[in-house]
Amino acid sequence: MKRAYILLAEGFEVIEALAPIDCLKRAGVEVRKVAVGASLDVTSSHNHATLHCDTLINDTDLSDGDVLILPGGNPGYINLRESEAVRRAVREYFDSGKLIAAICGAPTVLAYAQVAKGYNITCHSSVKAEMTEYNYVADSTVMHNNILTSAGAGRSIEFGIEIAKCLVDSETLSRTKQGMEL
Repeated sequence: MKRAYILLAEGFEVIEALAPIDCLKRAGVEVRKVAVGASLDVTSSHNHATLHCDTLINDTDLSDGDVLILPGGNPGYINLRESEAVRRAVREYFDSGKLIAAICGAPTVLAYAQVAKGYNITCHSSVKAEMTEYNYVADSTVMHNNILTSAGAGRSIEFGIEIAKCLVDSETLSRTKQGMEL
């Protein structure tokens, strides 16, 4: 069974976290919610929701995962990129050729981790100016080697499906999309 780790920091965007979790679970992928901080309970931006995570990043070996998912949200993406544990995990996944999926402001974590420079990416328009060492592409999702990026909240289901496409066979993906009326 494939395993996804989704890193949740205070101020994450609800739909950017829950849509990929839902899409991947429907496709049979094990999803582990990892809190970036001292508490297993992580509150979203605008205080819309609090998610109870499975583990804390400092207590978890993420090396057995197939994908590392970075949701955006403000200040969630800032809290992700300021975490040395997150930057280290991103570098390890990148160096091992494993999939990293970042949406909205979270592609800036790539820059802070000093990986994938020169890659094609997309991101939220509010952080585009921070991504000068990358080739910005005005698409809803962009895949370049092992890096998947997406523009923002409105693309969250598409983002989740694109992650699933990288992890499961075409029949499972088709069944998942059909079940979601996509």
